Amino acid sequence: MLDLDYPEDSDCGETDMNVVMTGAGAFVEVQGTAEGSPFSRTELDALLELAGDGIARLVSEQKKALGIA
Repeated sequence: MLDLDYPEDSDCGETDMNVVMTGAGAFVEVQGTAEGSPFSRTELDALLELAGDGIARLVSEQKKALGIA
């Protein structure tokens, strides 16, 4: 899941990560906070990869919905 609702987000207790990207894949915002224990560079890289993949899928679905895919 890419965007947790408030109850899920407030109960996760690990890392709060916000990533905003353009349709071309450039970063607009990256904000990550360890809510519990600190996270590693490997975990950060995995979160950024997950965000990038998810955002690319959302952009693709939006283009399909708009008929510009």
